[in-house]
Formats: sequence, structure tokens, C-alpha cells
Amino acid sequence: MPEAPPKRENLLLNLLCNIAIPTIVLMKFSSEKWLGPQWGMIVALAFPLGYLLYDLVKRKKTNVFSVVGIASVLLTGTLNQFKVDGFWFAVKEGAIPLCFGAAVLISMRTKQPLVHEMLWNDQVIDTAKVDAALAERGQRAEFDRLLARASYGLALSFLLSAVLNFGLARYLLRSPAGTEAFNAELGKMHMLSWPVIVLPTMVVTIVVFYRLMTGMTRLTGLEFDAIMHGGKPKPEPEAGSGS
Repeated sequence: MPEAPPKRENLLLNLLCNIAIPTIVLMKFSSEKWLGPQWGMIVALAFPLGYLLYDLVKRKKTNVFSVVGIASVLLTGTLNQFKVDGFWFAVKEGAIPLCFGAAVLISMRTKQPLVHEMLWNDQVIDTAKVDAALAERGQRAEFDRLLARASYGLALSFLLSAVLNFGLARYLLRSPAGTEAFNAELGKMHMLSWPVIVLPTMVVTIVVFYRLMTGMTRLTGLEFDAIMHGGKPKPEPEAGSGS
């Protein structure tokens, strides 16, 4: 019996736990009137950490991104506990995507490149059908080169994210760690991360995915709908039918 595919991630819950709720806690409830700076930070970090653990249990899918996400949350809490300078928070913010980019490049020399997890994914693409078409047309080597170019594109998107993360953190994190003002600045950074960081890197990723898909259709001869999981090939016209 084939293994059931992992459940899809709840995007709304993801945004609430990783962006919305921590931002509100840091900006509105970290004053001495409410939680205070230390407990405000702890409560804010508890939501993304709790979501990551919940998602791992519910979808039963462990990957490098979830592990690094948990490490990032714990590192933020540790840096805050030691009240280090905002510069080191900026280094941490830039180092996480930089590590992802390096992992993408390093994984190109392994049997399981990360581009397979991120773009060449059986949850989205009918990989069996594509593999069969590539073998039939003798285009496997060219497709491997296409995946390599996609890996470089993903690494570039992570490099862009690292630069933007570091720059945004350096611009916003001015107050001493462990203070109400610092928590408010950290909350503002979370709030601005979507328009300032996520959207530009998402555009790069979409361009990489688009080039991968157009290259895939060219190499396999399959229509876009046939390549996507659950799609069907375009029916051939019946013999003798009029044009």
C-alpha cells in the first residue's frame, strides 16, 4: 500500500504563530504593565517554537528547514538572555539564510540536493511522469544541468535574504537587548520582514521556479498541466478527424 503523502501545512496558522502573534506580543505586551521585557520575549518566542514542534508532529515530516528554524528561535532567546549587542542579532538574522544558501550549494554534490525538496517535489510535480519522459527523449543529462542552474538561483535568493535580514536588523535594533524598547524594535523587524525581505526573495524564487518549469516542458515535451501533480496530458486528436 503506497505511503500517504504528508498533510499540507496550514499557512494561516503558520503566519499567525511565526509573524502576527510574536509581533503583537513584542510590540504591545512587553512593557512592565503587562509581561515585562523578559517574559514578553519568552512568550513571543514560544509561538514559533511551539508551531514548529506541532507541525513536525502533525505532518510527521522532518527537514533541515524545520530544524534550523527551531535553532534560530532558541538562539534568539539565548542572545536576548545574555543581553548581547544588537549587532550580533543582526549577524544571526543574516547567518540563517546564508547557511541555507550554502547548504543548497553543498547538497548539489550529494544524492539528495535540496533543490529536490524545495522545487523538484513530488507533492507538486509528477516526478515519475517527468522522469519517464526524460528517459524516453534522452534528456536526463540536460535536465540535471537545469536543476543545477535552479540550485544556483535558490542560493542567490538566500544570499539576497541574508543581506536584507542583516541590513534590516542593523537599522532597527538600536536599544539594549532585554529591554522593552528592544522587544518593540524586534517586533517591528518581524512585521517589516514580509515586505522588505520575504517579497523580494519570493520574486527571485518564483523566477527560478518558472525557468525550471519552462525548461522541463521543453525537455520532456509535456504540457505544464501534465507535469503538475494530478495533471493530465493534452489529448491527441483522433485519427481522421477534421482540423
